[in-house]
Amino acid sequence: MAGRRGSTGIGSFAALGDSFTEGLDDPRADGSLRGWADRFAERAAEVRPGLRYANLAVRGKMVRQVADEQVPIAIAMRPDLVSVAAGGNDLLRPRADPDQLAGAFDDIVARLRQAGCQVIVFAGSDPGVFPLIRLIRGKAAAYNMHLRTIAARRECHLVDLWAMSVLADPRLWSQDRLHLSSDGHRRVALRACEVLGVPVDADWRAPLPPIELPAAWPGRPAAWLAARRADARWARDHAAPWLSRRLRGISSGDGASAKRPQLLPLSNAATEPR
Repeated sequence: MAGRRGSTGIGSFAALGDSFTEGLDDPRADGSLRGWADRFAERAAEVRPGLRYANLAVRGKMVRQVADEQVPIAIAMRPDLVSVAAGGNDLLRPRADPDQLAGAFDDIVARLRQAGCQVIVFAGSDPGVFPLIRLIRGKAAAYNMHLRTIAARRECHLVDLWAMSVLADPRLWSQDRLHLSSDGHRRVALRACEVLGVPVDADWRAPLPPIELPAAWPGRPAAWLAARRADARWARDHAAPWLSRRLRGISSGDGASAKRPQLLPLSNAATEPR
């Protein structure tokens, strides 16, 4: 689209959003978080040595918080490229209105484009992979429809996670069913590279190996039994604590800060497997 430059024209990149962009559940060997944005920046730095990178994303943030807390900092940095992925935490709230959320998201994109930044818009993945979470599928689909329209109207790059059918495999998600696994982050980074024209040496579409299922009980298939055990563990270990935080008005991002708050050079490519 008009006004875009290829990957070689990207000398600086700032990532905005929530836990998805912070890189939750994609730990490095030292315990720090990596995530799709770090992986994308590492690959882009191979094309453009000296690439400067900031990651302002903080877990638990909602669209208005991204707009108020992260966008002004990003604009002051004047990066060539900004990624925006937000709205998932809003949609989990019962009263979330996809139309209102899209209006707030559009304001974010408009401000960034007015500041002269290229923008990558992320449309969310299909929440129909898991029980209970699929209850927000209708709202998520409506919100994503708006995001695709915003990306086209504002002349942005679009990474449409809903269209990544490989993400329907539960193995690309962490045990909490809300965040990507390391391989999920890797594949999203590959997709972002594809959209931006950054060379890669792997394909995000590559199929996963077949799942080995446990033995079945009489009258119940192995897949059904495995799924019910996983549902029970998820409800105990993740759903119940999440609901408790909501009832107490607590966010996972309370007191947290951005992991990479300054636009600094990413001097060399990744030292971990990509």
